[in-house]
Order: sequence, then structure tokens, then C-alpha cells
Amino acid sequence: QVQLVESGGGSVQAGGSLRLSCAASGYRYSTYCMGWFRQVAGKEREGIALIYSAGGNPYYADAVKGRFTISQASAQNAILRMNGLKPEDSAMYYCAATRWYGGSCPLDVGLYQYWGQGTQVTVSS
Repeated sequence: QVQLVESGGGSVQAGGSLRLSCAASGYRYSTYCMGWFRQVAGKEREGIALIYSAGGNPYYADAVKGRFTISQASAQNAILRMNGLKPEDSAMYYCAATRWYGGSCPLDVGLYQYWGQGTQVTVSS
């Protein structure tokens, strides 16, 4: 059974930094997309940083480009480094993963089979 567990959320002042980690277990796919979505109450969940296991440039939403960096510490662990945080970055952040065969990682939440429980990020002004 695949499990994704996020850690590293919390509260920070504007301009600060946080590092989110996603640890995957039970994952046996050779190629996949893994990354981060976020959701604010009353709004749709949106993909913000996604990475394909076999290489290529990661995807970043325009709202986080230049401030957030996604990387894979290992095949089972994805890291999201968030710098220059803004109050509008406050949201529940979810790690997600899906088996994928190539091309850009999908942004459709329905295409991701595996989700973490979420970790809250709160940025105060």
C-alpha cells in the first residue's frame, strides 16, 4: 500500500522560508510524477510544483516560480523549499504522486492516485 507523509509545515512571517518533505512508502513504479498541491478553504486544489522521476524540468505555478524549488532527495522523498513566503502562500499543502510514463506532469488532481494527509503553512504579514 502506497503512503505519502508530509512534514515541515508551520507558521512563518512574510519573507521567511520553510522546507516541506514528502516521504513515500510502498511505491514501486519506475517512473512517476510527484509533487505538491495546495488548497485554500473554498478554492480548488492547485498544483504548484511537480517533478518527473525520469528527468526534465520541474513544473512551477507562476505564483511560486522563482521562490519555490522542488527536488528529490531520493526516489522515495521529495522536498519543497519555499523562500520569500507571502501571506497568499498560506494554505494546506498536499504531496501527491502518480505513475507516469513521460511528458509534463499533469495538473489535474484527478490523475493523482496517491495523496498525503496535508500540512498547514501559514504566513503572517
